[in-house]
Amino acid sequence: MIARAPAAYQVHIETFGCQMNEYDTELVRSLLKARGFAFTEDRERADVVLMNTCAIREHAHNKVYGHLATLKTIKKQRNLVVGVLGCMAQNLKQELMDQASIVDVLAGPDAYRKLPDLLTRAIEAQEQGLTAKGLAVDLSEYETYEDILPQRAEGLNAWIAVMRGCDNFCTFCVVPYTRGRERSRDPQGIIREAEHLAAHGHKQVTLLGQNVNSYRYDGWDFARLITAVAEVPGIARVRFTSPHPKDFPPALLDAVADHPKICKHIHLPLQSGNDRILRLMDRTYSRTEYLALVEEIRRRSQNIALTTDVICGFPTETEEEFLDTYRTVQEVGYHQVFVFVYSERKNTIAGRKYPDDVPDAIKSDRATRLVERQKLIALRKNQALIGAAVEVLVEGDAKKSSSQWMGHTDSNVTVVWEKEGSRARVGEKVPIYVTHASVTTLFGRPAIAL
Repeated sequence: MIARAPAAYQVHIETFGCQMNEYDTELVRSLLKARGFAFTEDRERADVVLMNTCAIREHAHNKVYGHLATLKTIKKQRNLVVGVLGCMAQNLKQELMDQASIVDVLAGPDAYRKLPDLLTRAIEAQEQGLTAKGLAVDLSEYETYEDILPQRAEGLNAWIAVMRGCDNFCTFCVVPYTRGRERSRDPQGIIREAEHLAAHGHKQVTLLGQNVNSYRYDGWDFARLITAVAEVPGIARVRFTSPHPKDFPPALLDAVADHPKICKHIHLPLQSGNDRILRLMDRTYSRTEYLALVEEIRRRSQNIALTTDVICGFPTETEEEFLDTYRTVQEVGYHQVFVFVYSERKNTIAGRKYPDDVPDAIKSDRATRLVERQKLIALRKNQALIGAAVEVLVEGDAKKSSSQWMGHTDSNVTVVWEKEGSRARVGEKVPIYVTHASVTTLFGRPAIAL
């Protein structure tokens, strides 16, 4: 049998997890497109189904296994190459490549350049009634995909990965083992990518890294980099995620506070408000040091919105230690808190050293209480804006109604207003007078001026 040309191969990609995974999917699309592969949104028409995976979030982890179970039925009915990419591919390679597994190809985050060849071999083998499993999971000390321009969908928002890997080794996290050690991209390449985005209508960029503010490259630090990106003509807003509280020099805080295009929003992961638990997590800061950083941020500007991540039920966490976290959340007054229950991750330090001894019911109860408390804080903050005008970047139709516009404030709060009577256009910044508010959303009408 003569194998079809690669251009005939239809690839369907599903992405799970964080923004870095979204960016990596764009890299994969670019690499495959350059080799003649085509893409389809219809899984039923695909010759190849790729899942770009997350090893950190349990929900994404479970969802991948659920999708694999579904694909097993499809694979029995017709030729189908199944590939798992990203962090799960790196962390669970032996399990996923078991002989009984339906997975044909595994590629870790540093091995995407090998993916076109791996897929071609797997497809050609299937067409000959054979099996050819492919594995590429080596970690790299230098791979940043600097020369690859991601294939993006049209829209206002885009990601730029400015570095890869992580050197922090927090005990609950698998990222250093799945994405390797930190390495930063050439700033000129990042600026060129931002210029390309601006030329194609992207108004807002988010700079990405596992610990983005530890960026270093030939005398450039993250403060200098984000300022340079913000100066690119056509870019209206610049955001960044995710930082670590240990890496906030004054120059970066000044850039966020003072530059008109750098958004007044810092995602500042707390994880726990108790010092003993922070030490077990190896977070390298205390509650007092974290709160001092919060105070320093707000000394520069009260308009900087803070969001955070919190883990409930870390091994050996007591009720009183959880209440330290609860009280810290209340004291800081975040705009948003992403609450996770601890789930043991294979190959992490915590998974090896600490028993997962907090019952699931207690973890869930703590998470629920924290979420409920945060809802009250967020509602109070949003209601405080009633009667004020906020600047909003218009992003498109509201999720619930095409008769309404939707956008976000500089501090990343969602705003919805009626199209009728509004002269707003997608991509513009417009003033919106806030008339009422919910926990997650501001509602309003066009204002004459800020």
